[in-house]
Amino acid sequence: MTFRSDPRLEGYAGTRAVITGGLGLIGSAIARRLVALGAEVLLVDSMIPEYGGNPANIAHIRDRVSVNIADIRGGYALRHLLSGQDFLFNLAAQTSHLDSMSAPEEDLAINCTAQLQLLEACREVNPGIAIVHAGTRQIYGRPEYLPVDERHSLRPVDVNGVNKMAGEAYHLLYRDVYGIKTRSLRLTNVYGPGMRIKDARQTFLGIWLRRVIEGEPFEVWGGEQRRDLLYVDDAAEAFLYAAVTPMAEGLALNVGGDEPYSLAALAEAIIEANGGGKYEIREFPPERKRIDIGDFLTDDSRFRGLSGWCPRIGLADGLRRSLDYYRVNLKSYL
Repeated sequence: MTFRSDPRLEGYAGTRAVITGGLGLIGSAIARRLVALGAEVLLVDSMIPEYGGNPANIAHIRDRVSVNIADIRGGYALRHLLSGQDFLFNLAAQTSHLDSMSAPEEDLAINCTAQLQLLEACREVNPGIAIVHAGTRQIYGRPEYLPVDERHSLRPVDVNGVNKMAGEAYHLLYRDVYGIKTRSLRLTNVYGPGMRIKDARQTFLGIWLRRVIEGEPFEVWGGEQRRDLLYVDDAAEAFLYAAVTPMAEGLALNVGGDEPYSLAALAEAIIEANGGGKYEIREFPPERKRIDIGDFLTDDSRFRGLSGWCPRIGLADGLRRSLDYYRVNLKSYL
């Protein structure tokens, strides 16, 4: 990807940044971009198998970053890691909606309690650090109107959404009360090289990509629901822009993607990008149907206006890049 030249991003040269969840999809993409900009990068990841961290995600920059395998729960391991850092990109999370319903206390510990502990560690050892928290559009629940802007009510449909909502609220509270330079990005469906594809634990799109590469049909549940999707490199740049946009401090901001697609149209786009493949329309499994939100279209005009960011990779291009990557690296993600 040819990245945009912007003096604000060039200002990352010589800075120090820590990324929690740093070996995951978005964290590793942020790391690659920061390395290219000349920043000193520390990646923190628990490497719990179910949560998406993968050493293959940083294979090309492994000798240019520092890695610390640590769990942010408790906050104790982070105090010495946070000291002296200029930026914190906080992507440590449990992202499976279904897992949050079967193991709600685990989700609470990671997405809520650990976020508070992390903020307390920042307040203690590095109150001047600039923080970007990874939020989610899931906290809005089933849309009352489309597209969804930041004024929409918050009514999550699963435990994950409730805990992510609380984790975000802690970040904004610490800006209001303690002056910590926090902001949160409510992300839409992020995809691309580095996403979990071995199963549908974190995203339906990953398992679709795996199936078409392996020459197997994939299942589309429902098919009429519309989504906007965001390519991972565009998501990474959104985090970098957010961190250097002072007017974003203390705000929760939507970050969306390109034009929306129905799931059936997305399935067709994957098959076209792959040059072949098959899918089957199925009814939602009951456990999934209970927490499905239906159509979701994001209004992210506020973030674009404040930061100057906008996505650059369209769906067709993003799917081709993803399929090309996994054809070469499939074994590292199974």
